[in-house]
Amino acid sequence: MSGELPLRGVRILVTRAREQADGLVKMLTDLGADVINIPTIEFVPPQSFQPLDLALAHANSYDWLILTSVNGVRALAKRAEKTNVSLGLLRSLKIVAIGSATADEIRMLGLQAALVPEEYVAESVVTALKGKVFGKKVLVVRAKVGRDVIPDSLRAAGAEVDVAEAYETVLPVNSSGKIKELLADADRRPQVITFTSSSTVKNFVTILGKGNSPKIVLQGIVLASIGPVTTATLLENGMQVDVMATEYSIPGLVVALKNYFVNQGR
Repeated sequence: MSGELPLRGVRILVTRAREQADGLVKMLTDLGADVINIPTIEFVPPQSFQPLDLALAHANSYDWLILTSVNGVRALAKRAEKTNVSLGLLRSLKIVAIGSATADEIRMLGLQAALVPEEYVAESVVTALKGKVFGKKVLVVRAKVGRDVIPDSLRAAGAEVDVAEAYETVLPVNSSGKIKELLADADRRPQVITFTSSSTVKNFVTILGKGNSPKIVLQGIVLASIGPVTTATLLENGMQVDVMATEYSIPGLVVALKNYFVNQGR
């Protein structure tokens, strides 16, 4: 395989949400991959915006704001505009961003992340804030389905924590049939499947259906994970992890895939 195009001819299924997949698709395509984008998640509004609206209205009562994803930042901005709340109110808060992409999105709003943990996982946020939140009020903006590591740990550290759901993830209506057809087609069956969140994994397992062993259905396919949380979800669902990014980001995932195939001597 050419050193300039280490993924030439490799069929890769990207399960990332369609509105967020362009960057990953382009990076993989630029390395020669044949990319198929069938999202296993899409973002929809939460059942109620009341907690988020209330938090925005009293934004200056918080000491810390934790934003766990790019999508959370965008949802927060849209809701602030909808409720006529100035994002300038957030300048008095210390903002924590999980991931450099989230920090970049925050910067685009004219705000600045005070803290971006070295590893883009919840546990790193807890470690970074240890000793800084006792007696402080913290707002966590995240998806409806989110792990409770951050709020639970910060409460144990003496913080008062509010969680506001900005969005939730659901399985796209048409994706199930498309993925089943793809896996059954010997000529189009992917050689690699990328997973960029636990939700992409869980919905993929839902698509496979009960009684179907992922290990059997996905035999011979390289499974690539963006980081340890997604990896844990893959393992919990009986799926092997062949590639994991060492930097838990989209560029990190692409580098990990590139290195994997270079090491395979392709």
